[in-house]
Amino acid sequence: MLFHLFDYLQEHNIAGAGLFQYLTFRASLAVVISLMITLIFGKKIIGLIQKMQIIEKQRVLGLPGEEMKANTPTMGGLMIHFAILVPCLLLADLTNVYIQLMLMTTILLGGVGFLDDYLKLTKGKDGLAGRYKILGQVIVGTIIGLVMLFHEDVVVRVSQADVDKYGYEVVEKVSESRAVYKLDGSAGVYKEEMYYVKTTMTNVPFFKGNEFDYQYFLWFLGDNAKDWAWIIFIPFIIIIVTAVSNAANLTDGIDGLAAGTSAIIGAVLGIFAYVSGNTILAEYLGVFYVPYSGELVVFTACFLGACIGFLWYNAYPAQVFMGDTGSLALGGIIATLAILVRKELLIPILCGIFLVENLSVIIQVTYFKYTRKRYGEGKRVFLMSPLHHHFQKKGMHESKIVARFWIIGILLAVLTIITLKVR
Repeated sequence: MLFHLFDYLQEHNIAGAGLFQYLTFRASLAVVISLMITLIFGKKIIGLIQKMQIIEKQRVLGLPGEEMKANTPTMGGLMIHFAILVPCLLLADLTNVYIQLMLMTTILLGGVGFLDDYLKLTKGKDGLAGRYKILGQVIVGTIIGLVMLFHEDVVVRVSQADVDKYGYEVVEKVSESRAVYKLDGSAGVYKEEMYYVKTTMTNVPFFKGNEFDYQYFLWFLGDNAKDWAWIIFIPFIIIIVTAVSNAANLTDGIDGLAAGTSAIIGAVLGIFAYVSGNTILAEYLGVFYVPYSGELVVFTACFLGACIGFLWYNAYPAQVFMGDTGSLALGGIIATLAILVRKELLIPILCGIFLVENLSVIIQVTYFKYTRKRYGEGKRVFLMSPLHHHFQKKGMHESKIVARFWIIGILLAVLTIITLKVR
């Protein structure tokens, strides 16, 4: 809203109004506002949750400190949503399709998580049936896939050679100045015809010329492959959104783990959004230039501020839990950001903590069922799953587990950034 107000003021030559055109300024302001919202209103939100008796009941899992967590307010994800949505509505360009998709993802998956938490507290411990959670995630993934396929503003810049080779649908032809870097260190600038096209291309890490199009799976259709690429693209988007959303939910098991890990991932995705939306950086680093995606920097700043601000109350010992209201949305936001900047194939590296937590549950359940069927008695690989509970069972303190997971998350984040140049 402020963005549009200052845009109007700039049109009328009001001094200083142009400051809001700078992504870095609005992103910095978004972090500050998001943090202020959580720090100023956090206690009031927690107090309201307590007053409404929205509290965590004691779980009997045999873990240390269970009795301390009983009667802790939950559904603190509302605080995260508030801290994301308010600065985003104030500072982002609300006509931008990428911002619209992020707001949709935040609200819809936050709503699914809220309903799950509400039913757990009012109707029983099971909450919303798993199939309905997945249905919500499928709806979000489908909307994202359809918008990316058909919205006129969702395009990628490619060369004439790519258009000739793959027959992409051209939305706009432009003449752009491109820099050529020579071996002797000199550089020249020349004009080249470039095309903004509709495509299902994405970036592949660790490979030079790292372009991959989902239509390649339909190579046997020849020239018709691009017309049927949606058959592969949309289900793949749905799988990513569902998997990362549920993995974030599983990671939310001890104080500060999900919020801190999400903040690290969000910071990296903010960097990718800035690179992908900057024609010079995208050209230099050899990634797709995605017009209008730079606006996602503002959203990731809101996301980063919300996660860090939530940690003020969620760090051990937690004063509030995020619940599914927060965790399902955090995972969905991360997945959607990665998809929109065409970096979804980096998720296994960047979201390595989420991946390992998810795999630990799959391995534990699969092995238990297998051994029970074969030997008549179920056996376990881990003392308990998800993985963070395994270390708790071994006697490691929550704070140490969270700190070490954060360190690993930072290492994975650095490795993910390095993929921009290592090919």
